[in-house]
Amino acid sequence: MTQPAARVSPTVTTLEIDPELWCLFDQYVHGDIDRRGFLDRATRFATAAGTTSLGLLAALSPDFARAQKVPPTDPRVKTESVEFASPAGHGKVRAYVARPAQASGPLPVVLVVHENRGLNPHIEDIARRLALENFIAIAPDALFTLGGYPGDEDKARDLFGKLDQAKTREDFLAAAAHARTLPGNNGKLGAIGFCYGGGMVNFLAARVPELRAGAPFYGAPPPAEEVSRIKAELVLAYADNDERINAAWPAYEAGLKTAGVKYEAFKYAGTQHGFNNDTTPRFDAAAAQQAWGRALALFNRTLR
Repeated sequence: MTQPAARVSPTVTTLEIDPELWCLFDQYVHGDIDRRGFLDRATRFATAAGTTSLGLLAALSPDFARAQKVPPTDPRVKTESVEFASPAGHGKVRAYVARPAQASGPLPVVLVVHENRGLNPHIEDIARRLALENFIAIAPDALFTLGGYPGDEDKARDLFGKLDQAKTREDFLAAAAHARTLPGNNGKLGAIGFCYGGGMVNFLAARVPELRAGAPFYGAPPPAEEVSRIKAELVLAYADNDERINAAWPAYEAGLKTAGVKYEAFKYAGTQHGFNNDTTPRFDAAAAQQAWGRALALFNRTLR
């Protein structure tokens, strides 16, 4: 796994963030501890930073408006919501679709898979960013069956824990099938996802032979027995300080090599899990730019 040089995130300016606090926040983000558990255990870090646990949580939590790069009203992008059947999943799925407003000719489709909070404003913005790169982006909301993204990250995380994940995987398989029917597509499909979404991209790579390219960001691997099914070319992004996810990489890499899968994997030095998410202090601008550029290069190379 190639490891680029470390860079300091420009967004972390007021908090000296202890590695233990990052681990604690990671547990909270992924549902291993609840809000009260985080606040109680974060007290000593908050005191050291001259704030409260609530203030610390607020500083670590997403700021969607600040980080937005492509407004929903940007005239260069055309967006819509679509619904499609998922008979083996939750019955029906809703997805956000973004495409260039002035497309010339058929375009590749990129399936965008969110983190474990559903289709929040950040992931919609990612879809619009891809549209400006001349792709059709489709971003399903796994929470649609529970009413959709609720507009609150804590509520979204709680809802996510109530999903039947077997059915949710079927929903994303249905999304991959629907993506290939979108008007104006050139018949070539890629996928990008973050955290939970990175794991889903790995899963789709093993289950969807039509998937030509996958860019999973710090995602869990598919079951070992399914790695040999992967036909897509992969460019995998990992954070440096992400023991939970990185522990699975050696076995996954061995499986990819045995199966003859074409892949590149990069660990970005000094980064935390979620480093591509520019709505939180985990964001590392230099690493995110490099990882995003590599994902775009993959899609341009394999889907045009």
